[in-house]
Amino acid sequence: DSNKDGGFLTSNWSLYQAERALVDVFSTRNVRLRLFHGRGGSVGRGGGSSFDAILAQPPGTVAGQIRLTEQGEVIQSKYKDAEVGRWHLELLIAATLESSLAPRAEATSAEDAHMAHHGPAMSFMSDTAQSTYRGLVYDTPGFADYFFAATPISEIAGLNIGSRPASRKKGQRIEDLRAIPWGFSWAQCRLMLTGWYGMGSAIEAYLETGAPDAPRSRRGRLAQLREMARDWPAFRTLLSNMEMVLAKSDLAIAARYAQLVPQRALRERIFGAISAEHGRTLAMLKLLTQRELLADNPTLQIALRERFAYIDPLNYLQVDLIRRHRAVQKNPSAEVDKRVQRAIHLTINGIAAGLRNSG
Repeated sequence: DSNKDGGFLTSNWSLYQAERALVDVFSTRNVRLRLFHGRGGSVGRGGGSSFDAILAQPPGTVAGQIRLTEQGEVIQSKYKDAEVGRWHLELLIAATLESSLAPRAEATSAEDAHMAHHGPAMSFMSDTAQSTYRGLVYDTPGFADYFFAATPISEIAGLNIGSRPASRKKGQRIEDLRAIPWGFSWAQCRLMLTGWYGMGSAIEAYLETGAPDAPRSRRGRLAQLREMARDWPAFRTLLSNMEMVLAKSDLAIAARYAQLVPQRALRERIFGAISAEHGRTLAMLKLLTQRELLADNPTLQIALRERFAYIDPLNYLQVDLIRRHRAVQKNPSAEVDKRVQRAIHLTINGIAAGLRNSG
């Protein structure tokens, strides 16, 4: 349902390997396989291009049929207008047909070659990314305190957005948070952490040390990763989704949210770690793709630039509103201002609508 346990790369790689294993099991038993995918919302929960995601599935998982549910704010953006809705349905059908009509033996042979050549690299990077991610989220003292202060998670929970509570239990444990508010909160503060954290360290570590049977030189390992980004649909789609998320992130705005954390040492330590990994991930992505963010997608680049003119002020306004709201909450004798609560709700809706794949 999300990548909260292991992070962006590890969750995607684990799912990919599980799907390949299911294809083998069902083929051996001569049973037809149909996977049920969750699409929409944040990249950490299945967001991103559905067309690319279908084409990036392992051979045999899309055999003339696919089942999926689309969720979150993408429902309105994709299907509110009938013409746009038809276009999106055409994309889903086209991707399903293209994947299904590809010669099975040829596609399987190519995929087996990718796995044999690049699988160890992916496993190495997955382990490193998971270690980096869990080191921040679960092993850093005070991380939960930082998260609950530097994101609007408490305000989201208080506004009863969604069909279920934000957390399974009372208290402030990351383990108890549900998937939607976890990803949604990181999107609201413009860090989008669930869609990239750990990737920079993973790629950098592979370039520096490599995995067993990897090319011996750093140049050789870089050439391998660039080949993966160019020729392997699974890795190419992974990087594409991450690139889109990074383009929507904004550290300057995120720093404003970090100021909501009252403990200065905690704020500087955790935001410093996030900022360093963000810069590392951007640098590694540029090294692999050899271009600036979204340079191959000028339409999205322009659309985001235009939307940021409206989203960014909402972020600045939201930080101020949250600060005022929490100051009142700390005073038992003060009365909560319903207008401030309503304004926070409006900024949450506006930011989500502008970012689109955020929850």
